[in-house]
Amino acid sequence: MASTFTSTIPTTGQPGPTFRAADRGEVDRACRAAGEAFRAGVGRSARTDLLERTAEGLAALGDRLLEQASAETGLPASPRLAGERDRTVNQLRMFAGLVREGSWVEAILESSLPTRAPLPKPDLRRMLVPLGPVAVYGASNFPLAYSVAGGDTASALAAGCPVVVKGHPSHPGTGAMVAEVVRGAVSACGLPEGTFSYLPAGGDRDLAIARELVTHPSIKAAGFTGSPSGGMALARLGAERPDPIPVYAEMGSVNPVVALASAGEAGAVAEKLAASAVASGGQMCTCPGLVFAVRGAWFESLASAMAKAIGAVSPVVMLNPRVRGSFTEKLAANASAANVRLLAGETGQKPAEGPLVARPALMRVASASFRSNASLAEECFGPALMLVECDDVEDVLASLACIEGSLTGTLWCGGTDPDARRVMTSLVARCGRVVVNGVPTGVEVCAPMVHGGPFPACNRPESTAVGPLAIRRWCRPVCFQNTPEDLLPEELRSDNPLGIERLVDGQRRR
Repeated sequence: MASTFTSTIPTTGQPGPTFRAADRGEVDRACRAAGEAFRAGVGRSARTDLLERTAEGLAALGDRLLEQASAETGLPASPRLAGERDRTVNQLRMFAGLVREGSWVEAILESSLPTRAPLPKPDLRRMLVPLGPVAVYGASNFPLAYSVAGGDTASALAAGCPVVVKGHPSHPGTGAMVAEVVRGAVSACGLPEGTFSYLPAGGDRDLAIARELVTHPSIKAAGFTGSPSGGMALARLGAERPDPIPVYAEMGSVNPVVALASAGEAGAVAEKLAASAVASGGQMCTCPGLVFAVRGAWFESLASAMAKAIGAVSPVVMLNPRVRGSFTEKLAANASAANVRLLAGETGQKPAEGPLVARPALMRVASASFRSNASLAEECFGPALMLVECDDVEDVLASLACIEGSLTGTLWCGGTDPDARRVMTSLVARCGRVVVNGVPTGVEVCAPMVHGGPFPACNRPESTAVGPLAIRRWCRPVCFQNTPEDLLPEELRSDNPLGIERLVDGQRRR
């Protein structure tokens, strides 16, 4: 009997349409088809065409896509989802350009030295090759940029890896709409059907599909965006396979902020931080959650301005019942902790029925109490900020030391503040991206971007989920020794124009 699940309309709390979840046989067939597609191979020009056609197809959906995503997530169609759609389209085109240019394979050649003594040196060439089929797990808070045709899918397809996507039950209609575009692009390019598959998931099949995917022998890597519990569960399953596979999980993040009085007018800093904390209902992985500042008049001005700004924000729509329930539970636990004061918002549980809304909140706590309660340093996913009052900069650094890895860290300071470098060093030690005199929300898709960080922000701190470097997750290096030109991949042939790098007598040459 087919398994079905019903979505929820966040703005009303009412049931949405009913969808059918993929059964075990469909998961198996999708993974096997992906394996067959990988063995068939997809050339560089075909991958470029696939990514560009997918980008064109998503852009052509226009407002229909935005309206569908907005209805399922409660996120505003404009500018929030319009911006996310454009980001998704642009990163598909970015990876198409990356594949076309070719240097991402990190091709390198060391010429042979047959007369070298005491032993001759062989001809050695190295490049990155794709791992194989990749499982992608869609995220609840980004129905486009981190879901069916998002960064994980785009980078995996660019690398030459077929993709099997597990749809997210929070936006199944959006997922199906995007999947149809990708399937159409696969067909138009004449590629094997198994190059891309989409598995609708929800209800009692949601966790089952997640497990079946990561443990299927055809799957060779996985990408996940979501909670630490979900990410680490998949990572364990991947590691426990007879043939362990890498699982790249982007998970929770508190995104600490250090605000030094040298930053200038406290009210201006407060307004920017408050706006960032409640952006998209506070449901972005880069929203700031903890703000550290030194006690005194500047601190009091910052706290007052932040309380005013947060208190003026209307209740926000949460993505789904699970996200709202987790947020209100964590918020209530933090507010009831010793010496924590609620400066704005409320912590009461919301009724079980009606719109999935929550009121933004600001809390305040002394650094000693913060350091003595490890749970206060954990992520509260939603529109909430905690202001930590420190005695001095040494106290700030001691409090920062309580925080585990984060996607971002932010420093507000004046240009000549002697304490700025010490704070920067501490942030670099525990964050994947450090922002100065700005806000962490808003991730630019470009070569220098890092969207990752030490655990628990990511389980693989050497990786990034955003930017061209994301493609490296789906590859492994292979060395070719004394290999005839006609047996080499095109990227390693001596007449290939794709940015091959040579080492001749120890010198790098193009």
